[in-house]
Amino acid sequence: MLDIKQFNPGIKTVGSIAGVIFSSILAFYLLVIYWPQSNPYERVEINIPKGVTLSEISDILKEKRIISNKRTFTMAVKSLGHEKNIPAGRYILHNAVNNRVIINQLVYGVPSLKKITVLEGWTINDIANELDKKLKINKKKFLRLCHDKKRVKLFNLQGNSFEGYLFPDTYTFAEGIDPNLVLNRMVTEFNNNISKSMKVQAQELGMSMLEIIALASIIEGEAIYDSERSIISAVYHNRLKKGMKLQADPTIQYIIDDGPRRLLNDDLKIQSNYNTYLNFGLPPGPINNPGKESIIAALYPSVNDYLYFVARGDGYHTFTKNEKDHNKAKRKFQEVRRQAKQKKNNIESERNN
Repeated sequence: MLDIKQFNPGIKTVGSIAGVIFSSILAFYLLVIYWPQSNPYERVEINIPKGVTLSEISDILKEKRIISNKRTFTMAVKSLGHEKNIPAGRYILHNAVNNRVIINQLVYGVPSLKKITVLEGWTINDIANELDKKLKINKKKFLRLCHDKKRVKLFNLQGNSFEGYLFPDTYTFAEGIDPNLVLNRMVTEFNNNISKSMKVQAQELGMSMLEIIALASIIEGEAIYDSERSIISAVYHNRLKKGMKLQADPTIQYIIDDGPRRLLNDDLKIQSNYNTYLNFGLPPGPINNPGKESIIAALYPSVNDYLYFVARGDGYHTFTKNEKDHNKAKRKFQEVRRQAKQKKNNIESERNN
């Protein structure tokens, strides 16, 4: 009869060997995960481009001297199951002393965010320039999205582009973010600021929302002070009712290549559907992205009989009801401009002397 006790030493030996193997694997695992990196920075910023592989991420970290050993880093990432979990974005790493710390900050950390302010009256081209400058978003790609007619329809908007629908505000985005997400956010913000009552008011005026935003963009281009927005709106509403050309300077600024600048008589003759000196009615679409105050002014013009206005030279305007008084106000402004130019020349002359 076999004595089981005779096999006990063998079982103990197998157990000991298994324990050694397990301990060795665990030790190797921990060594890889917590492999120290000779990172000389307490704080370092890196950019992980979209679509890069784990090997390419390792190259970026090695080039930045954040890691010294690419092999242990990639092994650590795979061991933790994060090979496909490192999102694109710009990150700020803090005290990245070993693989575990680096991986956790890349996988669970929040990409470095930057603020971008879209000002009232900016065109989509202005916005594209700012995104390119602040967020490293490709300008041409963003503009292509802005002129995508099918995409405009997907948002249930009217018009051939997103001009007028990118709401002016301060936004926070990660550098290198997908431009689709930026566009979606700005259009969503526009929709959030257009209430049902505003749409009803547009219908009562007999205007589409596209026409309201187009008018609001002209008001935005004209007004400096909020107190004048509804008055300027009334001038254009009055001219539309009388079948007069709007003759709005901001529409000319929109079609010249080197604006904004002082307009010349030849500029008023440029052949364009946006030229309100040549064409009756509103332009075919907005000429910039107006703020909410201008949109409200377009919807709720003040009650007056004004048909003309001209700058005074201090940011405000002189409003008149007939062409005779308008021409008188124009001459007064031209005199203010002449005096300002003379004063500037005198100052420059004194400096040169």
